[in-house]
Amino acid sequence: MAEPRFGRLITAMVTPFAPDLELDLPRAAELADRLLSNGSQALVVCGTTGESPTVFYDQKLELFRAVIDAVGGRAPVIANAGDNCTADSVEFARKVESLGVDAIMAVVPYYNKPPQEGLYRHFRAIAEAVNVPVILYNIPGRCVVNMEPATILRLAHDVPNIVAVKQANSDLAQTAAIVDGAPAGFEVLSGDDEMTLPMMGIGATGVISVANHVAGPQMRQMVDAQAAGEHTTALSLHLQLLPLFKALFMTANPIMVKDALAQCGFPVGECRLPLVPPTPEQSAELRRVLAHLGLL
Repeated sequence: MAEPRFGRLITAMVTPFAPDLELDLPRAAELADRLLSNGSQALVVCGTTGESPTVFYDQKLELFRAVIDAVGGRAPVIANAGDNCTADSVEFARKVESLGVDAIMAVVPYYNKPPQEGLYRHFRAIAEAVNVPVILYNIPGRCVVNMEPATILRLAHDVPNIVAVKQANSDLAQTAAIVDGAPAGFEVLSGDDEMTLPMMGIGATGVISVANHVAGPQMRQMVDAQAAGEHTTALSLHLQLLPLFKALFMTANPIMVKDALAQCGFPVGECRLPLVPPTPEQSAELRRVLAHLGLL
């Protein structure tokens, strides 16, 4: 595999909150540094794992600035700038670009249920409004609509700065179709830790990960081994980490990964409503998994 644009191991950062659930920007800076120190090669800020639906535009800009300053050019910072209104997304993407981010991620519009032509026009409008690379984010489990491979490939071929898709869709046939039809340099990134190894097996270049928050070195070893053709090593690591992948998604993300960070001695606050803390039973099960993997 060619070396990917943003690296193979990208973290979808949680957004740290203070006890009053206001942004904890110093903690966000510390988290960014911690993630890079533990193997992450790029950071996605304020995506799904960053609770984007409850962090409003002005706060997102504050968060992006804090992470950019903390990273200091050591790794790409990718800002989630997409929304379910095209005009708002275009305007916000321009503001985000002016901060100096390395790329923008934009999600399939949720709730509207747009047809494929609407998705094409939406993403093209965002990408043409900025000069930085754009990553498409396909997550039908949250957005209801699946962006079909034909639409992804049409965008990849028609819009030069659309450079990748975060594919949080477990249909490997769709991933294979995208890999097979993509122009040179266009990347597929797994949007699900559990699907990283099989997706890389058919041509994905890496993952935008949640598990990196607590298992960064192990995740880095897994993706690097797979990319190097050391498939037995990669499979062994995948199987070791599989209980963690499942535990982190036993309820709505990022409830469990925030709890995992707290259990590992790096608390980042609770989630904003309507997300709630894990139940005692969920937290205990996560602790069992973390202990078994030697992560506590």
